[in-house]
Amino acid sequence: MDAAGLAGEPDGFQRLWTPHRMAYIGGENKPVDDAAGPGCPFCRIPTLPDDEGLVVARGSLAFVVLNLYPYNPGHLLVCPYRHVADYTDLTDDEVVEVAALTQTAMRVARDVMSPSGFNLGMNQGDVAGAGIAAHLHQHVVPRWDGDANFLPVIGRSRALPELLSDTRARLAAAWPRPTEG
Repeated sequence: MDAAGLAGEPDGFQRLWTPHRMAYIGGENKPVDDAAGPGCPFCRIPTLPDDEGLVVARGSLAFVVLNLYPYNPGHLLVCPYRHVADYTDLTDDEVVEVAALTQTAMRVARDVMSPSGFNLGMNQGDVAGAGIAAHLHQHVVPRWDGDANFLPVIGRSRALPELLSDTRARLAAAWPRPTEG
């Protein structure tokens, strides 16, 4: 069938379909309340096998997971295992481990993906843009020159050149293993 047989007027634009974004827009996987437990994805993910939960690395107090709805390829989240909403409520040991895992996430992403820079951040509360405000998580977003081009700005779409499972596998394989001692 040619364009003449379709509804509408041809406009010369190419279409990039991103139907996977509808899950995020529709609130899929978003907790219905602030309670800890299986309703919270950041409480549930550590109970899953790493490949199924997109877990890249596990520490003793926190873990690193690939963002299911990434801003950019390799977008990681560093989450404490403990269900806590506010950064000031982390224990000193949790702060140290979240910071150390964030540093390692940056090093691994540099080695595997060669980004030009990073955005790091925590959105504290719904009003600050936290998609899941009840369970704190640190964003580690790799950035490249030109990644904020017309596609996300005008097209309101992100181009992810690799399946999340493949990205998780590459990052997990490059993650340093603890040394015995």
